[in-house]
Amino acid sequence: MKQYDRIVVGGGAAGMFTAGWAARRGEKVLVLEKRERPARKILVTGKGRCNVTNNCSEEEFIAAVRRNPRFLYGAIHTFSPQNAMETFRELGVPLKTERGGRVFPVSDKAMDIADALTRFAAREGVEVRQASVTEILTENGAVRGVRTAAEEQYLAPVVVLATGGKSYPATGSDGSGYALAAALGHTIQPPRASLVPILCENTGKMFSSLMGLSLRNVTLTLIRKKNKKPVYTELGEMLFTHFGISGPLALTASSYITDDPTGFLIEIDCKPGLTEGELDARLLRDFKEEQNRDFANSLGSLLPRSLIPVIVKQSGIEPSRKVHSVTREERLALGRLIKHFPLTPQGLAPIEEAVITAGGVSVKEIDPKTMRSKLVPGLAFAGEVIDVDAVTGGYNLQIAWSTAFLAAQEF
Repeated sequence: MKQYDRIVVGGGAAGMFTAGWAARRGEKVLVLEKRERPARKILVTGKGRCNVTNNCSEEEFIAAVRRNPRFLYGAIHTFSPQNAMETFRELGVPLKTERGGRVFPVSDKAMDIADALTRFAAREGVEVRQASVTEILTENGAVRGVRTAAEEQYLAPVVVLATGGKSYPATGSDGSGYALAAALGHTIQPPRASLVPILCENTGKMFSSLMGLSLRNVTLTLIRKKNKKPVYTELGEMLFTHFGISGPLALTASSYITDDPTGFLIEIDCKPGLTEGELDARLLRDFKEEQNRDFANSLGSLLPRSLIPVIVKQSGIEPSRKVHSVTREERLALGRLIKHFPLTPQGLAPIEEAVITAGGVSVKEIDPKTMRSKLVPGLAFAGEVIDVDAVTGGYNLQIAWSTAFLAAQEF
């Protein structure tokens, strides 16, 4: 049995960050990670580019948090997005800020962030071992170490649980941390998918023709059927898949679907820069130029090629009709369709495909100023294992950095 000052369970973003900061203060730190290499989930973030944080104010950050935003006030104030950016630059990763405040490595390589975390830990003298923790050991109600699946025991007066959620289990984020926390009396809010692709009704096998189409600078609006009120609307990018929609807009919209997905409607404004009147004037101008062409061949300058047959079919206008015969009423209806292209949610992709997991260890049982357990002396939490989550844009990784920084402080 080896003695350490602190054991971090989980070698992901939050775990490695916690370990690096704790070791920098002079502690003898051990990271136990079940996968062969740490920080693997980082590699699948931001489409392999790693949206490392969001260069925003504290107020803007809190507004982007979907669950328990007040819990994160102290963490974001203590370790802000700007602090995270400074840290990664210090670790040798040049950064850039893109649309919406999203921060990426200049290299566009998530591996640079993963390598920086590994380098941080190594430079500060952190010991990293491959092991699966099966129990957090206690004595007289306080933490004394951990036991692994191989029946090894490692002792420390402080254990930080940074095991992630249940998304992307192949990276080691399989929800096992919930059981460790629950065994010590912590309440676990049921984990569910958040920031996940949306499954939609495939009317007329629409998605087979749209699969792979990426739409930029469109507006997605999520509407609750019951009262016809929008619950989310934003300009950005989305992607059609063989089952529905994905991409930043769809993923963020999914975090607002907190009950039955069939109780919602989705509308896509394909031309948000034009009012319906301006769009009709554009259509009228295009139709005059194309008046002797078939209707199906007249929208090439307005819409992506693969979207045109779908719009034509839903418009109800015969594809082979000459443009000059399209009536004013039909043209206006076409404009409304382009501005309110409808999709019908049927469900959400499985939690294993989610970017992050909502739910986790109840924040009521965690001190927001320190990330320490209110129930078990010597226990702390960092990252996705906590019941907090945010929309897309780098906010969730910043939650990892901020909570990890607090969890690394002296007990």
